[in-house]
Amino acid sequence: MTVQVVLVHGIRTSATMWRAQADHLRSREIPVTAIDLPGHGSRMDEEFTLEGALQTIDLAVRRAAANGPVVLAGHSMGGLVSIEYVGAEDRPPVDAFIAASCTAIPRGVGLSTYRMLARGFDSLPDRGMWLTNRVLDATLPLETRADFGAGGYAFDAQDTALKSLSVLDLLAALRRIDVPTWFVNGQYDQLRLNERLFRRMSPDAELIVVPRTSHLVTAMRPRVFNALLDLAIATVERGGTQAGASPDS
Repeated sequence: MTVQVVLVHGIRTSATMWRAQADHLRSREIPVTAIDLPGHGSRMDEEFTLEGALQTIDLAVRRAAANGPVVLAGHSMGGLVSIEYVGAEDRPPVDAFIAASCTAIPRGVGLSTYRMLARGFDSLPDRGMWLTNRVLDATLPLETRADFGAGGYAFDAQDTALKSLSVLDLLAALRRIDVPTWFVNGQYDQLRLNERLFRRMSPDAELIVVPRTSHLVTAMRPRVFNALLDLAIATVERGGTQAGASPDS
């Protein structure tokens, strides 16, 4: 059976952020599903709930699993929710997992500060889009620049989504994950805060740090991330033995 890939976007963005990865996988004839979480993309008119996000991931994974083993990849908020999902006590049908830009525990002062900054940014004229566009223009390559916001920006869901992350029991979930796992961070990613803790909780996981890259690793270095997807797919195809990456490469 052919390996299937399910992709989960980060906060404010949508399934369109994965266009470079989806195109790459389709060129390899690998079935891929990039989902929109509640309150995001094509579901912008819905309310974001953590339960709804987990249900959305579960539905996509189980549909994919009917056709083959599943590689699940999540970015940022999507990665955090996916950690909770993959590490559930009732183990889901996931055969390999890539958690990108999400090695931070979303609680306490850090989360409160992030929410405060996000609300302040959202209160700016044009909801801060002039600054967002300048940053993206300066950091993303032309091939992915249009993809990141093509599904719209989920401004209204942002604070609710951030608040909901505080109830995640990521440490317990990380201990339970028993499939090949990769933590992928940009060198300058602000969410590397608890990177060492995540590695201690998942000692068999690989850590990949992409040089000269920020939080938006999938869009800034699409070919690198595509290669990591290829690695995960090859690992599943050869029977689930994780190999091929240095822990600190």
